[in-house]
This record gives sequence, structure tokens and C-alpha cells, in this order.
Amino acid sequence: MGGFKDFILRGNVIELATGVIIGAAFAKIVESVAGDVITPIIGAMGGQPDFSALKAGPINIGKLMNAIVGFLITASIVYFVIIKPYAALQARMFPPPPAGEPATPPDIQLLSEIRDLLKKR
Repeated sequence: MGGFKDFILRGNVIELATGVIIGAAFAKIVESVAGDVITPIIGAMGGQPDFSALKAGPINIGKLMNAIVGFLITASIVYFVIIKPYAALQARMFPPPPAGEPATPPDIQLLSEIRDLLKKR
């Protein structure tokens, strides 16, 4: 039972659970933006954006097309609203090192500092 307690109380499990819960809540927001904002705009520009009536014999091609269009809208929202601004923020907050200098890994930098401190003593 102690191993299970250690597993559950480990930070990774709690962070993962929190990420899943926030992700599920955020998915509702993205679905609402796609369904209530973007899809009606597409419908206003090009007619009804519902392809569910399209069939090729017994195969319902329209539902597949609706799923593909919905996926593309959702992926676009996630990319332009989350990924792209986050990447810009990361680049501003943590700029890459100048091109002339090779980046020193943090562990090597720490070891160098320890070495220098030991030399002083």
C-alpha cells in the first residue's frame, strides 16, 4: 500500500491529472469558438457549412467531411491562439544565445562554477 501512496502523491501524477482536467475544460472553449463563431462565419460567406447530406451510395461522405473541417478549424484555433503566441512569448522571455557563442548546458555551467569555487579555496 505504501508504494501506491508514493505513486499517487508523486508530483507527476497530480500535474498530469491537472493537465487533463484543464485540457477537457479548454476543449469546450475551443469547440464553442469553432462551432459558435468560426463555423457561422464560414456559413455566412459560403452557404451552409454542413456536408452531412452528402453520400456516395451507402457511404456517408458528408459526416467525414464535417469531421475533417471541424478538425481543421480546431487545429487552426489551437495553433493561432495558443501555440503561436506561446512560442513568441518563449522567444521573448528566453532568447537564444548569440550565434557566435556555443550554448553551455546548465549542468556543465554549474560544474564549472563549482570547480572555480574549489580553486579559490
